[in-house]
Amino acid sequence: MYKVLLVDDERIILDGISRMVDWTSLETELVGTARNGVEAFERIRETKPDIVISDIRMPGMDGLELVEAARVYDSRIRFVLLSGFGDFDYAARAMQYGVQHYLLKPTNEDKIGDALRKVVAELRREESRDTFVRTVKQELDRVMPHVKEQFLKEFVTNKTYGSRDWNYYRSLFRLDADYRVRLLLFQLEGEFEFEHLFAVKNIAEELLDKPLLSTTIGDHVLIVMEDPGDGPENLFERIYRIRDTFQHYYKKDATIALSEPDHIVNARSLYRETLQCLNYRFYLGEGSLITRKDTAAGQPGRITDFAFDEERLNMPVRSGHREEASAALAEFIAGLKEAQLDIDVTKSYVIQQFVSLIRLCEPGTMEDYYKKIPLIVEMTTLQSIQSFLESVVDEMTERHYRQNTVKHGAIVRKAIAVIEEQLGNPELSLNWVAHDMLYMNADYLGKLFKKETGEKFSNYVMKARIRKAMELIAGGDLKIFELAERLGFGDNPQYFSQVFKKVAGCTPSEYMKSFDNSAF
Repeated sequence: MYKVLLVDDERIILDGISRMVDWTSLETELVGTARNGVEAFERIRETKPDIVISDIRMPGMDGLELVEAARVYDSRIRFVLLSGFGDFDYAARAMQYGVQHYLLKPTNEDKIGDALRKVVAELRREESRDTFVRTVKQELDRVMPHVKEQFLKEFVTNKTYGSRDWNYYRSLFRLDADYRVRLLLFQLEGEFEFEHLFAVKNIAEELLDKPLLSTTIGDHVLIVMEDPGDGPENLFERIYRIRDTFQHYYKKDATIALSEPDHIVNARSLYRETLQCLNYRFYLGEGSLITRKDTAAGQPGRITDFAFDEERLNMPVRSGHREEASAALAEFIAGLKEAQLDIDVTKSYVIQQFVSLIRLCEPGTMEDYYKKIPLIVEMTTLQSIQSFLESVVDEMTERHYRQNTVKHGAIVRKAIAVIEEQLGNPELSLNWVAHDMLYMNADYLGKLFKKETGEKFSNYVMKARIRKAMELIAGGDLKIFELAERLGFGDNPQYFSQVFKKVAGCTPSEYMKSFDNSAF
C-alpha cells in the first residue's frame, strides 16, 4: 500500500474526498490530512507519505511552496495538485517542479482515482527500476573484486599492458596512481594440494591487512601489497608469521621471494625480480625469505669463480676422522653457496667431488655409489645436496674408521691400562701418558682416545677416579681427605667433593650414608 496525505484549506473538501475515494482498491492508504502547507509539511515529516494530494491556493504556505519544500526533504514524493479554473499559472509553475498530475476543481471520485492509478503505476515502475539498478549494482559489487583481481594479475604478468591501460583501469577500479608496492611470491615445498595454495593466500590476506592483490599463478601464490614504508624489519616479521602459521597448521614449508619497492606501473619488472629470487632457493634453502640483496644482482662484490681441492675432503674420510671430514664438507658447501654459480655448474663440482670420494671405496661399493649420481642431478636445493653428501661422507668415514680401529685399538687400550694403574698419580694427564708412557704425539693420542671411547681423555680420567672412590667408600671406612689423596687430588678434598658431586650427583658424605644406591 502507498501512503497518501490529503491537503486542503476547506474542511468540506477534505471530508468529502476522504470519504468518497476507495483508497484500498487503488492500492493506497490515507495516512492523514492537513488544512494548510505548514501543517502539511509537518505531516509529511511525521507520516512519510508516498503521494500528496494538495490544493494549490492555501494560506501560509501554498501548494507550490509545499512542493518545493517537500522535494528538498524527499524527492521521491509524488504530488497531485487541485486547482481552480483561474489557477492556470499555478499549474504551469507546478509542472516546472516536476508535478505531472493536477485536477481542476470541482473534481470527483473517478478523476482522483485515475490520477492515483497513474501515480501508483509510476511508483511501481520507479521501484522496478530501483530494484533492477540495485540488483545490477549488487552483482557488480560482487564481481568487481574478481575483475579487479584479474586485471591486476594480468597487469603484473602480461607484457601487453602499458601505462595507458593502467590509467584506464586505475580510474575504473579507483586505484591510487601513486602506489608504491612490493611483490611477494610464495613457493610451497614438497608435495602439496591446490588447497594449500589458498591457505597461504588466506593467511597472507589476514596478516598483511588487505593487500592490493592476492592470487595464485600456477604453483605460486602472488601478493601485491603497498610498501609499508616503515623499514624491512617489520615487513620481514609479518612475512615470517605467514610462513610459520602455514607451517604450524599444514606441516609444510614455503619459500618466499620479496621484491624491492617500486611504483605499481613497474609491477611486471618486480614480478620478474621475484621469479629470479626464487631461483636462489637452490643456494639459500627451502623456507628462506629471499630478496634482491641475497642474489648475485644484489652482491656486486661476490666471487665469480670457484676453486677447490678434492683432497681437502678425501683425506679425513680416508683417515676415518669424522669431525675433520664434516668440517671439510661444510667448507666445500659454503664455497659453492658463496660463489652462487650457474646451478648446473655447481652440480658439476658436486659430482666431481662425489666421484673422487667414490674412488676411495672398494670396487663393489663403488658401483652402488655410482648409481646415485642421477639423484644429485635431480636435487633442487644445495641444502638437499649437502644432506645427501653428509650421509655419504658419514658412511665412508665410518667404514674407514673401522678399518683403522684394529691399528688404533691397541694404543687406546694401553692408554686405558695406564689410567687404571695411575689413578692416584696427581701427574696423570694426556701429555704425561703420551710423552712419558707411550712415547707418541699427545694431540694424536687425544683424537684416537676420543674417537674410540667417545670421551675426552680428561673426562675419562675424572670419571674413572670417581668410580674408584665409590668402590672404596662401599668397601671401607675412609675419610674424604683420604679418598682425595688416594685418587690424585692431593691435599684438595674440597675440589674432590665438587668433582664427585658433578659425576655422581651427590656429595661423598651423602654417598657414604647411602652407598647402596646405584653405582655410577
